[in-house]
Amino acid sequence: MTRQGRAAIAFVGIGLLIYAGVYFAAERLLYRNGHSNPLFKIATSEVRAFDWVIVGASHAMPLDFADFNAVMQGEAGLKIINLASPGTGPLYQRFVLESFLRDHTTKNLLYVADSFAFYARSWNEDRFGDAKLLRAAPFDPANAWLLAQYSRNEGVDPRALVDYLAGFSKINNRDRFQKDIWEGELQFDRVYRPSATAARNRIAYLFPDSSREAALAHYLTEFTRLFELAGQRNIRVVVIKMPTPGQFRALVPNEAAFDAAITAATANHGIGFRDLSAELDEPRFYFDTDHLNRVGVAELFARHLKAILMAPAN
Repeated sequence: MTRQGRAAIAFVGIGLLIYAGVYFAAERLLYRNGHSNPLFKIATSEVRAFDWVIVGASHAMPLDFADFNAVMQGEAGLKIINLASPGTGPLYQRFVLESFLRDHTTKNLLYVADSFAFYARSWNEDRFGDAKLLRAAPFDPANAWLLAQYSRNEGVDPRALVDYLAGFSKINNRDRFQKDIWEGELQFDRVYRPSATAARNRIAYLFPDSSREAALAHYLTEFTRLFELAGQRNIRVVVIKMPTPGQFRALVPNEAAFDAAITAATANHGIGFRDLSAELDEPRFYFDTDHLNRVGVAELFARHLKAILMAPAN
């Protein structure tokens, strides 16, 4: 081998060593600052057997803000883990549940349904490549293999797998020294002042195209596949819709059709469904257009959720 060839190999080797060192440092920082990401919660949980797993999008997340999950566990006498994450639909939620069930067990699954998550790739296949989720997800060879399967079989962009393996989002994370807290948790004690403009903007963001019946049918299939995954482990499933203010609820497009579809899907699989969307209408229960604040989740738990969690299986 020529001197130039050896020099090139040495240069590449040094570069790889530097990259490996940076990757290692980014991974260590992730474990120090991790908090909200569902894969982080799975990786760092010291409990292996739970009574309930909660999955869903951001409407389910306030149930784990501050100390409220501990409050629920204490009052109900149950072990509960909340694996919800913002802007995620049934495909991503099935991936999270599969990851959880590899090394953990649960008796029950609480699925928090949001209609927006059933209408677009952006809340499903595309969420796997979201840098904010990837940069907060610890590396696990088993999750890499699972992500490869979703890339091959479920239409997930292979670049999400490349990013997860190479750690691009972690290494380039400008907020690497900050705790991984979703901005909503920082507003948990806030009381929302109703704004028609804010509500319309929020609906426009969540529902860029809610008229795609084919998309609804497709993601309802993903929804039922999640049921089937739970059924294989003898996990009881309960589906709920979280409360939202009337001002927000009135703007949600095609919600009657979604409710009918979700009711039929759960009934066909013998799964309980509770629509709690109209239960807490007052602005004092919310910190923004559609997320419950501390007072709201406490009220929801006292009125409905505690009974749901403690109800014996039929």
